[in-house]
Amino acid sequence: MKCIILAAGYATRMYPLTENFPKPLLKVKGKPIIDWLIDDLETKGYISEYIVVSNHKFLDSFKNWKESNIKANKITVIDDGSTENDNRLGAVRDIQFAVETQNIVEDIVVLAGDNLLDFSLNDFVEYFYKKNGSCVMRHFESSIPKLQKTGVADIDEDDHVLEMEEKPAVPKTNWAIPPFYIYKKEDLSKIAEGIAIGCPTDAPGNFLSWLCKNTAVYAMKMPGVRYDIGSIDGYEDIKINYKGIN
Repeated sequence: MKCIILAAGYATRMYPLTENFPKPLLKVKGKPIIDWLIDDLETKGYISEYIVVSNHKFLDSFKNWKESNIKANKITVIDDGSTENDNRLGAVRDIQFAVETQNIVEDIVVLAGDNLLDFSLNDFVEYFYKKNGSCVMRHFESSIPKLQKTGVADIDEDDHVLEMEEKPAVPKTNWAIPPFYIYKKEDLSKIAEGIAIGCPTDAPGNFLSWLCKNTAVYAMKMPGVRYDIGSIDGYEDIKINYKGIN
């Protein structure tokens, strides 16, 4: 299994802090956000390679980070070629770019590189192996404004994703879908297929909306909390209050 970490965004909402530095490399409790994700997955050894998708602007920052990382031999940094927010590829095309340029033919974990969790991602991997199908995570969200800013899914009693909508004006359920996915190797070819028929490529949830109508997708209930670092104030709060993985 390989892990693709999406880190090609420009985090414009956090300027000037991220104007010349990538958000996934901001430090929390002494280490970069991205290292919290990798260090957690490393505890069980499920991942053979971490593929970090950078934009061209921040490529050198990620290369320098890799060179100083004790797990450098398992990390590959790739450049999606974008140079600013206006010409970014979008999350779905970045996944496709990683799969095609790295010739990936095995199951993949896909993570947003600017999020933190207080539970282990290994729980998610084990859920995937149990279900033997592409998977997402879900959490109950009572706030309508927050649901309108994320993916929202309809889930049956067997954890099947029946339907998903990205950033719905009128959410149909309270199940929010954060940007953490595991795609079965047999579903990788569907990425290009979805894009070819017009699937939006900005948010990764757009592809999932299409995928769940074409193959079985399961949604694991999150056993803890996800921290989305979307503002400078939020980052400062997490630096103080994040307790790590339980």
